[in-house]
Amino acid sequence: MENNIVQHNFDLSENDYVKKHAHQSGVLWLTGLSGSGKSSIANFVAKELFEKYQIMILDGDDVRSGLNKDLSFTDEDRTENLRRVAEVASLFRQKGMIVLCSFISPLNEQRKKVREIVKDKFHLVYINTSLAECEKRDPKGLYEKARAGKIPNFTGIDSPFEEPNHSEIIINTANKSIEDCAKELINYIEKNFKI
Repeated sequence: MENNIVQHNFDLSENDYVKKHAHQSGVLWLTGLSGSGKSSIANFVAKELFEKYQIMILDGDDVRSGLNKDLSFTDEDRTENLRRVAEVASLFRQKGMIVLCSFISPLNEQRKKVREIVKDKFHLVYINTSLAECEKRDPKGLYEKARAGKIPNFTGIDSPFEEPNHSEIIINTANKSIEDCAKELINYIEKNFKI
Protein backbone atom coordinates (compact mmCIF):
# COMPACT_ATOMS: atom_id res chain seq x y z
CA MET A 1 0.00 0.00 0.00
CA GLU A 2 2.78 2.48 0.89
CA ASN A 3 4.13 2.21 -2.69
CA ASN A 4 0.89 3.80 -3.91
CA ILE A 5 1.32 6.93 -1.77
CA VAL A 6 2.40 9.99 -3.74
CA GLN A 7 2.64 13.30 -1.93
CA HIS A 8 0.87 16.12 -3.74
CA ASN A 9 2.83 19.22 -4.70
CA PHE A 10 0.64 22.06 -3.44
CA ASP A 11 1.04 25.48 -5.02
CA LEU A 12 1.28 27.28 -1.68
CA SER A 13 4.58 26.69 0.12
CA GLU A 14 5.41 27.16 3.78
CA ASN A 15 7.14 30.41 2.82
CA ASP A 16 3.92 31.67 1.21
CA TYR A 17 2.06 31.07 4.47
CA VAL A 18 4.86 32.66 6.50
CA LYS A 19 4.70 35.79 4.33
CA LYS A 20 0.91 35.95 4.65
CA HIS A 21 0.95 35.49 8.43
CA ALA A 22 3.97 37.84 8.82
CA HIS A 23 5.73 35.57 11.29
CA GLN A 24 7.87 32.45 11.27
CA SER A 25 6.27 29.06 11.74
CA GLY A 26 7.34 26.43 14.23
CA VAL A 27 6.50 23.89 16.89
CA LEU A 28 6.98 24.76 20.55
CA TRP A 29 6.95 21.45 22.43
CA LEU A 30 6.21 21.92 26.14
CA THR A 31 7.51 19.00 28.19
CA GLY A 32 7.26 18.46 31.92
CA LEU A 33 5.56 16.40 34.59
CA SER A 34 1.80 16.17 34.97
CA GLY A 35 0.72 19.28 36.85
CA SER A 36 3.80 21.28 35.88
CA GLY A 37 1.69 23.92 34.12
CA LYS A 38 2.18 22.98 30.46
CA SER A 39 -1.46 23.29 29.39
CA SER A 40 -2.09 26.41 31.48
CA ILE A 41 0.97 28.14 30.06
CA ALA A 42 0.08 27.14 26.48
CA ASN A 43 -3.48 28.40 27.01
CA PHE A 44 -2.29 31.77 28.35
CA VAL A 45 0.24 32.19 25.52
CA ALA A 46 -2.32 31.36 22.81
CA LYS A 47 -4.84 33.79 24.28
CA GLU A 48 -2.29 36.61 24.55
CA LEU A 49 -0.94 36.11 21.02
CA PHE A 50 -4.24 35.27 19.31
CA GLU A 51 -4.60 38.62 17.53
CA LYS A 52 -0.97 38.77 16.43
CA TYR A 53 -0.05 35.22 15.37
CA GLN A 54 -1.59 32.18 13.68
CA ILE A 55 -1.34 29.92 16.71
CA MET A 56 -2.89 26.67 17.88
CA ILE A 57 -2.60 24.22 20.76
CA LEU A 58 -2.28 20.44 20.65
CA ASP A 59 -2.78 19.12 24.17
CA GLY A 60 -2.21 15.65 25.63
CA ASP A 61 -5.69 15.10 27.09
CA ASP A 62 -7.45 16.39 23.96
CA VAL A 63 -5.41 14.19 21.64
CA ARG A 64 -5.81 11.16 23.91
CA SER A 65 -9.60 11.55 23.89
CA GLY A 66 -9.82 11.57 20.09
CA LEU A 67 -7.00 11.00 17.62
CA ASN A 68 -5.02 8.70 19.92
CA LYS A 69 -7.74 7.16 22.07
CA ASP A 70 -6.61 3.71 20.87
CA LEU A 71 -3.27 4.06 22.68
CA SER A 72 -2.37 3.05 26.24
CA PHE A 73 0.38 4.42 28.49
CA THR A 74 3.04 1.77 27.85
CA ASP A 75 6.38 3.14 26.64
CA GLU A 76 5.62 1.85 23.14
CA ASP A 77 2.20 3.52 22.97
CA ARG A 78 3.48 6.76 24.51
CA THR A 79 6.12 6.90 21.78
CA GLU A 80 3.48 6.30 19.10
CA ASN A 81 1.25 8.97 20.67
CA LEU A 82 4.06 11.51 20.40
CA ARG A 83 5.00 10.43 16.87
CA ARG A 84 1.45 11.01 15.65
CA VAL A 85 1.25 14.40 17.37
CA ALA A 86 4.61 15.45 15.90
CA GLU A 87 3.39 14.55 12.41
CA VAL A 88 0.19 16.58 12.90
CA ALA A 89 2.09 19.51 14.39
CA SER A 90 4.49 19.42 11.46
CA LEU A 91 1.58 19.61 9.00
CA PHE A 92 0.21 22.72 10.73
CA ARG A 93 3.71 24.21 10.87
CA GLN A 94 4.02 23.72 7.11
CA LYS A 95 0.93 25.95 6.78
CA GLY A 96 2.76 28.75 8.58
CA MET A 97 1.37 28.23 12.07
CA ILE A 98 2.95 28.36 15.49
CA VAL A 99 1.91 25.13 17.20
CA LEU A 100 2.04 24.83 20.98
CA CYS A 101 2.23 21.14 21.97
CA SER A 102 1.80 20.32 25.65
CA PHE A 103 2.80 16.71 26.27
CA ILE A 104 4.64 15.09 29.17
CA SER A 105 6.94 13.31 26.65
CA PRO A 106 8.99 11.81 29.48
CA LEU A 107 11.99 10.31 27.66
CA ASN A 108 14.86 12.00 25.84
CA GLU A 109 14.64 9.40 23.06
CA GLN A 110 10.99 10.34 22.46
CA ARG A 111 11.83 14.05 22.31
CA LYS A 112 14.69 13.30 19.92
CA LYS A 113 12.31 11.47 17.56
CA VAL A 114 9.83 14.36 17.69
CA ARG A 115 12.66 16.79 16.88
CA GLU A 116 13.64 14.62 13.90
CA ILE A 117 10.06 14.74 12.55
CA VAL A 118 9.63 18.50 12.97
CA LYS A 119 13.24 19.22 11.96
CA ASP A 120 14.73 22.72 12.32
CA LYS A 121 11.40 24.33 13.30
CA PHE A 122 11.33 22.46 16.64
CA HIS A 123 11.69 24.33 19.93
CA LEU A 124 11.77 22.27 23.12
CA VAL A 125 10.30 24.14 26.10
CA TYR A 126 11.06 22.46 29.42
CA ILE A 127 8.48 23.39 32.06
CA ASN A 128 10.72 22.66 35.01
CA THR A 129 8.59 21.90 38.06
CA SER A 130 9.65 19.55 40.84
CA LEU A 131 7.74 16.33 41.48
CA ALA A 132 6.97 17.58 45.00
CA GLU A 133 5.40 20.76 43.61
CA CYS A 134 3.40 18.84 40.99
CA GLU A 135 2.10 16.48 43.67
CA LYS A 136 1.19 19.46 45.84
CA ARG A 137 -0.79 21.02 42.99
CA ASP A 138 -2.26 17.73 41.68
CA PRO A 139 -5.06 19.56 39.81
CA LYS A 140 -6.62 16.33 38.48
CA GLY A 141 -5.99 14.16 41.55
CA LEU A 142 -3.78 11.87 39.47
CA TYR A 143 -0.78 11.68 41.78
CA GLU A 144 -2.97 10.62 44.68
CA LYS A 145 -4.46 7.84 42.52
CA ALA A 146 -1.02 6.81 41.24
CA ARG A 147 0.38 6.62 44.79
CA ALA A 148 -2.60 4.42 45.70
CA GLY A 149 -1.77 2.08 42.81
CA LYS A 150 -4.90 3.01 40.85
CA ILE A 151 -2.98 4.42 37.83
CA PRO A 152 -0.15 2.22 36.54
CA ASN A 153 2.78 3.59 34.50
CA PHE A 154 2.31 7.10 35.90
CA THR A 155 5.18 9.42 35.00
CA GLY A 156 7.22 10.47 38.01
CA ILE A 157 5.83 7.72 40.24
CA ASP A 158 6.38 4.30 38.65
CA SER A 159 7.40 5.47 35.18
CA PRO A 160 10.48 7.67 34.61
CA PHE A 161 10.72 11.31 33.58
CA GLU A 162 14.14 12.25 32.18
CA GLU A 163 15.17 15.88 32.34
CA PRO A 164 15.78 17.09 28.77
CA ASN A 165 19.34 16.84 27.45
CA HIS A 166 18.78 20.01 25.45
CA SER A 167 16.03 22.63 25.57
CA GLU A 168 15.70 25.85 23.62
CA ILE A 169 14.10 27.41 26.71
CA ILE A 170 13.68 26.30 30.33
CA ILE A 171 10.88 27.83 32.37
CA ASN A 172 11.30 27.27 36.10
CA THR A 173 7.86 27.54 37.66
CA ALA A 174 8.86 27.61 41.34
CA ASN A 175 7.31 30.63 43.07
CA LYS A 176 5.99 32.04 39.78
CA SER A 177 2.47 32.57 38.52
CA ILE A 178 1.21 31.00 35.29
CA GLU A 179 1.15 34.52 33.85
CA ASP A 180 4.82 35.14 34.66
CA CYS A 181 5.83 31.76 33.24
CA ALA A 182 3.76 32.37 30.10
CA LYS A 183 5.37 35.78 29.62
CA GLU A 184 8.77 34.08 29.44
CA LEU A 185 7.50 31.96 26.56
CA ILE A 186 5.81 34.95 24.91
CA ASN A 187 9.13 36.83 25.03
CA TYR A 188 10.84 33.83 23.42
CA ILE A 189 8.22 33.74 20.63
CA GLU A 190 8.46 37.49 20.04
CA LYS A 191 12.23 37.19 19.76
CA ASN A 192 12.39 34.06 17.56
CA PHE A 193 9.25 34.13 15.37
CA LYS A 194 9.10 37.71 14.11
CA ILE A 195 10.12 38.26 10.50
